[in-house]
Amino acid sequence: MSEIMNPNEAQDVWKDVGRSVEFVVLKLKRDDQEAAQEAIQEFADRSQAIIRSMRIRADQDDLKVAIGLSSSAWDFLFPTADKPKELVTYTELKGPKYSMPATEGDIFFHVRAANEAVVYEVVTQFMQFLKPVTEVLDETKGFRYFEGRAIIGFIDGTEAPAPEDAADYAIIGDEDPEFANGSYAFAQKWIHDMDFWGNLKHEEQEKAVGRHKYSDLELEDDDKFKNAHNVASKIEIDGVEQKIVRMNVPFSDAATGKTGTYFIGYSRRWAVTKAMLQGMVAKSDYLLTFSTLLTGQLFFIPSRELLAKIADGELN
Repeated sequence: MSEIMNPNEAQDVWKDVGRSVEFVVLKLKRDDQEAAQEAIQEFADRSQAIIRSMRIRADQDDLKVAIGLSSSAWDFLFPTADKPKELVTYTELKGPKYSMPATEGDIFFHVRAANEAVVYEVVTQFMQFLKPVTEVLDETKGFRYFEGRAIIGFIDGTEAPAPEDAADYAIIGDEDPEFANGSYAFAQKWIHDMDFWGNLKHEEQEKAVGRHKYSDLELEDDDKFKNAHNVASKIEIDGVEQKIVRMNVPFSDAATGKTGTYFIGYSRRWAVTKAMLQGMVAKSDYLLTFSTLLTGQLFFIPSRELLAKIADGELN
């Protein structure tokens, strides 16, 4: 861990799915720049007070929150300020068979807790400050599936770094000191054809993911499909495997059969996450066989110290 890195200054960019989860993506209306700047300044301040208050009111519910801004939002809100080195507008990634689309999004928050009422209250209070200057692009409510498994039945996040090791993978350090203790968040919404997946034999599902479904042990390489998920998403740089903090959060409108995964990946370096995504489309990750990707955008998650500077109007 670098000297400048302080996990206590970071927002909640750790693997902690929670039992009730909500992702929100908003678009700035952009009809009044000054009003938007003032609203975001107030939100940067009041959101932290809301979180502190809720942790007192519901001290057993383990509230976690991450708030982020896209590249386009940063340019609109802070046109004269410096910018995080790797904050760019995500663009579509294409492979030989599949692609990962890019969608709009300016403001992002990821709220999770043990109690849905806590999530509801936090998002409701956040929107009191954001509603006048934004419109909702997406709101997705997720949940913890049995044993912490993804909706396709496999244990989620086995290869994600352990919490005690996560800081070096999740938060920015000496490489961009002005934005230290921030993080890059990539948010992506998947819809799955669960009938297709459910009709696969147990052994085929394991070959597709690259792990045993019950025990979670990794299969031998020869026993996996060449485009197994844990093959396609693995990335090495200079011979060293790269990791990010990632969560695959189930969501579903069960009666209509609209079921999917909201993927959120937090990383110290956007380049690492992007390389993983590129590997998935280049190798035609098996998960893409029965999935439709609806959204994709990159956000910067400021440190709590930087949120305080935004609240004070220091970034305009």
